[in-house]
Amino acid sequence: QVQLEESGGGSVQTGGSLRLSCVASGFTFSNYYMSWVRQAPGKGLEWVSTFYHHEDRTDYSDSVKGRFTISKDNAKNTLYLQMNTLNSEDTAVYYCVADAGPPPAGVVSGLLPLRRADFDYWGQGTQVTVSS
Repeated sequence: QVQLEESGGGSVQTGGSLRLSCVASGFTFSNYYMSWVRQAPGKGLEWVSTFYHHEDRTDYSDSVKGRFTISKDNAKNTLYLQMNTLNSEDTAVYYCVADAGPPPAGVVSGLLPLRRADFDYWGQGTQVTVSS
């Protein structure tokens, strides 16, 4: 049974930091493309970041580039998202997602809306609230 369990969300003031964690089980973590996706109140799903394990590289949406860092520890089956310099636009539910293939290029570029079907597995989400 596949499980993705996020933790680390909470409330923080503008300019603050949080680190999200996602513990995976039930599949071969090291062989999957791991990503973070978020959904702000009243808005659609938004791709945030992906760890491309085959290329050992990472990618970020323009809205978080330079502030967020994705990383993973294969020995612990854990994905992380370090979030710095948070602002109110980062308020959202953050989901850890996994897929056997890379995220759709159209979703990464923002040309296509992100759908739940775009990723094989989803966590339950963790709330991040940024206030001034």
